[in-house]
Amino acid sequence: MTFHIITIFPEIFSSYFNESILKRAQGEGFIDIKIYNLRDWTTDKHNTIDDTPYGGGAGMVMKVDILYKAIEDIKSRIANRKSRIVLLSAKGKTWSQPLAQEYSKIDDIILICGRYEGVDERITNFIDEEISVGPYVLTGGEVPAMALVDSITRLIPGVLGNVESPADESHSKNGILEYGQYTRPEVFTDKNGQEHKVPDVLLSGNHAEIAKWREEHKNNSTEL
Repeated sequence: MTFHIITIFPEIFSSYFNESILKRAQGEGFIDIKIYNLRDWTTDKHNTIDDTPYGGGAGMVMKVDILYKAIEDIKSRIANRKSRIVLLSAKGKTWSQPLAQEYSKIDDIILICGRYEGVDERITNFIDEEISVGPYVLTGGEVPAMALVDSITRLIPGVLGNVESPADESHSKNGILEYGQYTRPEVFTDKNGQEHKVPDVLLSGNHAEIAKWREEHKNNSTEL
């Protein structure tokens, strides 16, 4: 799978994509992440990618003609592959685990990171979907793009190593959160002297009882 990310701040991604699971997924060939600077498709000496809004108003709007050239150029490189073009937008469909599962089966995903007051509305004629990561406004689409890449990548078979990992995670089934997890120390004592113990059943070695406990304690987790 290849992620194609269109942005005006390409350096934002380098740290996040070069650590942990995403770094390994790239190194082992599960995914490829290509970052494109939108200004590379401009033709004027100032590399202009935005302009003032028609009708007046505050801020600047990203230009549809520049984005269109970028999209068409990238599309020409991935012809005959299953692809999806996405604008990261505060008014888009809310991202979810079922959507991540759907996207994990796509060959190429083009992610457009909006900025400023947004993108010229005519871009909707050239994309497949608008996606939001929640009911709030961010400075740009770069953080949502990272969230999509992360949530999709971990669903690709082989990326996490343990095939059971994505199956038991929170939201893998609608409305279900994973059970709580514990590790050493067996007994943790806080500054007030109060002891916090690992549930006895998890120390029992009884796999049937552990499975039963975990099933009963779903929707009670601090998982990210």
